[in-house]
Amino acid sequence: MSAVDHFTHGPLTPVLAYVMSCMGSMLGLRLTAQAHASRGASRMRWLLGAAISIGGTGIWVMHFIAMMGFEVEGTQIRYDVPLTVASALVAIIVVGTGLFLVSYGRGRVPALLGGGLLTGLGVASMHYLGMYAMNMSAHISYDRTLVIASVVIAVVAATAALWFTLRVKRTIWITAAALVMGLAVAGMHYTGMFAMIVQIHPEPAAVAGADALDFLVPLMTVISLITLTMLLMVILSPSEEELNEDAELVARLERRRRAAQEQQLTHPVLL
Repeated sequence: MSAVDHFTHGPLTPVLAYVMSCMGSMLGLRLTAQAHASRGASRMRWLLGAAISIGGTGIWVMHFIAMMGFEVEGTQIRYDVPLTVASALVAIIVVGTGLFLVSYGRGRVPALLGGGLLTGLGVASMHYLGMYAMNMSAHISYDRTLVIASVVIAVVAATAALWFTLRVKRTIWITAAALVMGLAVAGMHYTGMFAMIVQIHPEPAAVAGADALDFLVPLMTVISLITLTMLLMVILSPSEEELNEDAELVARLERRRRAAQEQQLTHPVLL
């Protein structure tokens, strides 16, 4: 049996992973609030941004930051590049699908439950695909009970996250919801990681794949920069409250214009 260490760098990696998950979730909730106040193509763009924020930063980046603290004594750990990239795409696509289902399903219970189930299973698939992308000179197996527990956590967390996107709009509630979502994502991750059972091969062989620092860090940096760009877009964009105020102002001006036209028709000015 090997010595598996999930916290090689102490609390640094789990804390950073949790913070990143909260940031991605917070931005995603803010973007969905912006989407609900928009229409047409603009709404789709905001939802896509939310999918990248929650799926890419809140889930995928969180996962691999946490993996930076994972070490197995007696073997190197390298990553299969195509599988790792695929896991990022899976996270973004399933979260985006769930957001679109709930948003265009107008918050109906079947849409919420269906979207939560689909997104939760997708997030769990992303997690185990990311773990499968790890190459090491060892045999990997899983504790079935913990795997099931991690999938259940993923489905419940995804359903709650989609519910939050429909209900929370104020900054204080978005922050609270993001803290809960970050905790759920981290809980799902470490439950799945503790399900892993590693047995080192008696004669360790060369391990194929890319080193984490050479591959994962640049990729996580790119996704984080995209997230920061979207954060700036949200900051510079009008809030839902401001959009509603503008709409009310336009409506009042339109009513006044029509009233003036009706008055002119009823009481024409005599020349």
